[in-house]
Amino acid sequence: MTVARLVATLGGIGLLRPGPGTWGSAVVLPFALLGPLPCLALAALVMLAGFWAAPRVLRTDEDPGWFVADEGAGMLIALAALPVASWTGVALAFVTFRALDIAKPWPVSWADRQEGALGVMLDDLIAGAIAAAALLALRLLWPGALG
Repeated sequence: MTVARLVATLGGIGLLRPGPGTWGSAVVLPFALLGPLPCLALAALVMLAGFWAAPRVLRTDEDPGWFVADEGAGMLIALAALPVASWTGVALAFVTFRALDIAKPWPVSWADRQEGALGVMLDDLIAGAIAAAALLALRLLWPGALG
């Protein structure tokens, strides 16, 4: 397996079935224990690596299920909204991110229609940002809700 394919599949996680996108999101959950800034830094690293890998492994503009670097980066963005990792917060971040990634409301749907690496990566980055914004709003409206 090439380095680009290892990056795209997050070390092979994207090859798991069923639901490779769910596996790609779940594999980064333990990083919530590191806190918000490390999650953001890791999200940036995974994002850059994903943008590098995409044109090297994709034959078309389609986003194949096994390409999960985008899910990892998006999930890490959502996790960065948690001041402290708690079961409640991590579970809510995961469910919110996956729901946005699957349902693809606007602007996630707009990003998903972009061509090449941008379309593959951007929809999940936006879904992660929306999930993070929702978690931050919940923290403001209901302090202590995230554990």
